[in-house]
Amino acid sequence: MLFSNKALKKLIIPLIMEQTLAITVGMADTMMISSVGEAAVSGVSLVDMFNNLIISVLAALATGGAVVTSQLIGASRQEEACRSAKQLFWVDGLITVLISLLVIAGHRFILNLFFGKIEEDVMRNAVLYLMISALSFPFLAVYNACAALFRSMGNSQVTLKVSILMNILNVGGNALCVFGLKMGVAGVAVPSLVSRAVAGFCLYILLKNPDRLIHLGRERFHFDWKVIRRILYIGIPSGIENGIFQLGRVIVVSIIAGFGTAQIAANGVANSLDSMGCIVGQGMNLAMITVIGQCVGAGDLAQVRYYTRKLLLITYAATAVTNSLILLFLHPILGLYGLGAEATELAYILVMIHNGMAMLLWPASFVLPNMLRACNDVKYTMTMAIFSMVTFRIGLSLVFGVHMEMGAVGVWAAMVVDWVFRVCCFGWRYFRGYWKKSCNLI
Repeated sequence: MLFSNKALKKLIIPLIMEQTLAITVGMADTMMISSVGEAAVSGVSLVDMFNNLIISVLAALATGGAVVTSQLIGASRQEEACRSAKQLFWVDGLITVLISLLVIAGHRFILNLFFGKIEEDVMRNAVLYLMISALSFPFLAVYNACAALFRSMGNSQVTLKVSILMNILNVGGNALCVFGLKMGVAGVAVPSLVSRAVAGFCLYILLKNPDRLIHLGRERFHFDWKVIRRILYIGIPSGIENGIFQLGRVIVVSIIAGFGTAQIAANGVANSLDSMGCIVGQGMNLAMITVIGQCVGAGDLAQVRYYTRKLLLITYAATAVTNSLILLFLHPILGLYGLGAEATELAYILVMIHNGMAMLLWPASFVLPNMLRACNDVKYTMTMAIFSMVTFRIGLSLVFGVHMEMGAVGVWAAMVVDWVFRVCCFGWRYFRGYWKKSCNLI
């Protein structure tokens, strides 16, 4: 077998810890910027919606490179894997520099396009935060590309250590710049820029080591369009899918915003608890790319099936345990947020809907598609995911939430319908075996 139980633990546990760290640091950032004032909080929260769109696209490009490199590792074509790594590094970097320049040049247009007319104080904070964030995109691209390559090798411990360093710099810098230097919004943006630059540089230096299975060689770089096409074949559909998903989330939030303050507050609290319930699944998404990609590269259909079942079973078990604990202690957890009675009761219902159904549906809805992507079956996953988002997550949110006056509960019910559709589509695709043709295992 390509991966022993010990090797799987070494891959998966650091990935889960990395996801946990990202979520908790994000919560700490929000708490710190809230001390600056409502205009700052509003500006940062609006720009973060756009930033998440960019970050999801960058992550998709890195995923394309990770799939190609994992397949070449599985096929024992180390030299080609190293060349594909270098192609990913440069292509990802150049695309991101172009994105950053476009964002900096059109920052006002972007903010007006996404958020319409907003108060001047909020706009001023949003512009400053967006400009500094845009400068950090190329460094984040380097980090994402290098981290994806380390995961392709099955070495997630390195990315965890660098992630810890990055988040310490981020949180420490935020505390210094926000509370000590009183830099306002810049006090959150600048530490993010510095921490991403340091993390990207560290992983880049570590990948230069020729003793590693995959490394960035010293030979002169030239574009290998065959490899680039393979990377973009995975990366572009995944980027479109991720981008539409993030846009869909923005639209759904805007729908909930029309339901009143209590429902907005309940939705925000429920979202934070939902993220905790899906931490294991988020880590397993990354593991699935590495494991199945190497099995595809090795041309071993039996191992593709074996590890797909094994990783899904682990995800289901861990998701059930995590969400059961959240639901068991939900009342005291909600008490920590200091919400009013109406918002607390609604948050309880929303978390019960999400975390209860997640135990049954989330792994097959979001982890299984990464198995298909690792098999190059990306167009199908993109098409079904976008259709489901537009038709069910958005369309039914309007039907249930607005027209049937179910409010936030209706929006979250629409989310469950979206999950059910995804499970049916991706489960059918897996069991019918159409993915085998995409990765030449038929």
